[in-house]
Amino acid sequence: MPGLPGRSPVYRGRFAPTPSGPLHFGSLVAALGSCLDARSRGGQWLVRMEDVDPPRVVAGAADAILASLEAFGFAWDGPVLWQGRRGAAYGETLDRLARAGLIYGCACSRKRIAETAVTGVDGPVYPGTCRGRPPGPGLASRFRVGVERVAFRDALLGRVACDLATECGDFVLQRVDGVYTYQLAVVVDDAFQDISHVVRGADLLASTPRQIALQRALGLATPEYLHLPVVLDRAGDKLSKQTRAAPLEDHRPLPALLGAARFLGMAPPGDLASVAEFWGWAVSAWRRETLPPLRGRGGWA
Repeated sequence: MPGLPGRSPVYRGRFAPTPSGPLHFGSLVAALGSCLDARSRGGQWLVRMEDVDPPRVVAGAADAILASLEAFGFAWDGPVLWQGRRGAAYGETLDRLARAGLIYGCACSRKRIAETAVTGVDGPVYPGTCRGRPPGPGLASRFRVGVERVAFRDALLGRVACDLATECGDFVLQRVDGVYTYQLAVVVDDAFQDISHVVRGADLLASTPRQIALQRALGLATPEYLHLPVVLDRAGDKLSKQTRAAPLEDHRPLPALLGAARFLGMAPPGDLASVAEFWGWAVSAWRRETLPPLRGRGGWA
């Protein structure tokens, strides 16, 4: 069961979709890559529903996502973890960071930040306007980053490093409306579920140094990371629900699975006739070494 010390295998991976709409081909690529990386190493693969942000949650989307995963032959270990039910754990972690003097209250609006901040690797770099303000009601809670350069080794990209202070800035862990952010929730839940390997899309690459900084501040282990190439639409934008990506067709899973495997650098044989045959081949055929190169790293080294 997730979170039980001393019971984890060497490898524990996860897939963590946001229930803001149905799965699409880009989601399938991320799910397939993370699942195959786990299964090919005899590891466990978990599913976490990232429903921590209520305004983004679409009614019925979570059930549709789970139904799609089943239709495509995915099988996960243990119960689904729902972030929307984990508020107490996030609040306890935020209190811990507050006692350590690592968060502060922020009253700045997005408009004000956009007008005063420089652009970093993932949007405006917060200039530290409220750094002297204590946390409190009606304020966002920001994590105070250090001056050190955070570096890690990605299984596909090699060494990746980021100067958080100048390239990202202090980042929000709890919004003014009380919603806990992705950065906090993912760090808390990866530790709770004993996640050893994180395989996800490269669109989240800029989040990884921030999450590592949080892990270090909390004394948590850092998983191994592998950031997969993301699927782009014809305009060159990331395929996503926001760009109206077509949902997966649950009644025709095999063609999409074959396409996702090819996108990940695999070469499915032409005689695969069923989802079961696909999985029987794919787990043994998965190789990180055949993944296509990732482009657009933003100059990180």
